[in-house]
Amino acid sequence: MTEPGRPVVEPQSVVEGPSAVELAETDVAPVRAFWEGLGLPGLFDVHVHFLPPNIQRAVWAVFDSAGPKIGREWPIRYRQAHEERVSLLRDMGVRRFPTLPYAHKPGVAAYLNDWSRDFAAGVPEVLWSGTFFPEPGAGGYVADLVGGGVEVFKVHLQVGEFAADDPLLDPVWGVLEDAGTPVVLHAGSGPVPGTHTGPESVRRLLARFPRLTLLIAHMGAPEFEPFLELAEAHERVHLDTTMVFTDFFDTDAPYPAELLPRLADLGEKVLLGSDFPTIPYPYAHQLEGLARLDLGDDWLRAVCWHNGMRLFGDPR
Repeated sequence: MTEPGRPVVEPQSVVEGPSAVELAETDVAPVRAFWEGLGLPGLFDVHVHFLPPNIQRAVWAVFDSAGPKIGREWPIRYRQAHEERVSLLRDMGVRRFPTLPYAHKPGVAAYLNDWSRDFAAGVPEVLWSGTFFPEPGAGGYVADLVGGGVEVFKVHLQVGEFAADDPLLDPVWGVLEDAGTPVVLHAGSGPVPGTHTGPESVRRLLARFPRLTLLIAHMGAPEFEPFLELAEAHERVHLDTTMVFTDFFDTDAPYPAELLPRLADLGEKVLLGSDFPTIPYPYAHQLEGLARLDLGDDWLRAVCWHNGMRLFGDPR
């Protein structure tokens, strides 16, 4: 691990794609114009990934393969090294963002958590992020992270191939319910369904731990309505917009128009997410998709800034 406060910049192989210079010329201005036009100080993006280089390469290899866990071509736009991606987010005006590691097998969470802690120490905009896996000792290391001030966790049921209410996670959920620490939970069956994806295990989990603070990634796509119902029924369940309302996502899982009034009524429970850097289009396209819903500037301001600040607090 590095010393606290020291930036974590590790060499990475950069695969084909737009250069950092090209992206600065094409991708920054539309994003800034969006939030400046709303009178915001920037964007609060609750679904951004920064991973150790070896893990990042493995993740991108899965996407590049368009294999059984991805199911389609997925050209990744933002493959630059860590420091270049941080600089790009800063230039675009993304003022707060997590790193969202996710463990895919037993024994990996500790490594990811150590790396993420060091990365957060060197990048002041970052929400200190952690992860966990259903394994003996998970309750202990999650409690230690919460006690240390971790700000958000990420769990991916499709990749990890486990149910949200796996018995080994009971101690974890108990700690998190008491602490109120948010968890970004990928539980929906997109992009490819798995044995444990869908709303069922999350519904069972919330029946036992109703005060959990969850952010349902991708708004639960493609099971939009069941996850919307969970957000309506549980005070601390939220939805993040990650990749929803984009042309890329709408091809396979368009958001039902009849649900939009209920989505608007959720108010503070909808938060901006992007999935940067592993997206196949410019960052601004996510914002364009939200704007074309025509739910009003106040809704956009809440989703893109105020709701994140309410949930995570102002670090200044």
